[in-house]
Amino acid sequence: MVPASAYVAPSAVLCGRVILGERARILHNAVLTAEDGEVCLGEDVVVMEHALVRGRRDHPAMIGDAVLIGPHAHVNGATLQDEVFVATGASLFPGSVAGAGAELRINSVLHINSTLPPGTVVPIAWIAAGDPAELFAPSQHDELWAVQEGLDFPGTVYGVARGTPMREIMARQARHYGAHAHDQIL
Repeated sequence: MVPASAYVAPSAVLCGRVILGERARILHNAVLTAEDGEVCLGEDVVVMEHALVRGRRDHPAMIGDAVLIGPHAHVNGATLQDEVFVATGASLFPGSVAGAGAELRINSVLHINSTLPPGTVVPIAWIAAGDPAELFAPSQHDELWAVQEGLDFPGTVYGVARGTPMREIMARQARHYGAHAHDQIL
């Protein structure tokens, strides 16, 4: 659903159940894909060039009002409350929640099933993980893994147990995305 007050650039892609709020702006080469889960944007949301917003069956992408999603950002099955700033290259994974007024700076990450409290700033290239999220510098891999391992990335994203062979995971993914082999451009 695209209201008359919204703008979608000619090179942007909207696929599936995508609902835009009033005055939403979807810039060139942005992709909003709701193949098996909804994407819903609030009012005055800007999705910049080459950003990806993906809704998932168990984790729709729910974007509040007055949110900026920067160029090359990746919002995958996440919830962004009002007035969240997502900088260039930042990533939010399935089940994550960025609280109102939070900032994810350049190339930062909000990990799977993690909750960033309102107003929290994730510094450039840092990782936020846990519920509530703790902040980790890129050099803190061991400390991050102690939190991240329990967040169940393979179960949440692929529906498999940790340790499932990559061949099995990718065969499932190939079948899933093969559903689009005969899509037509409208």
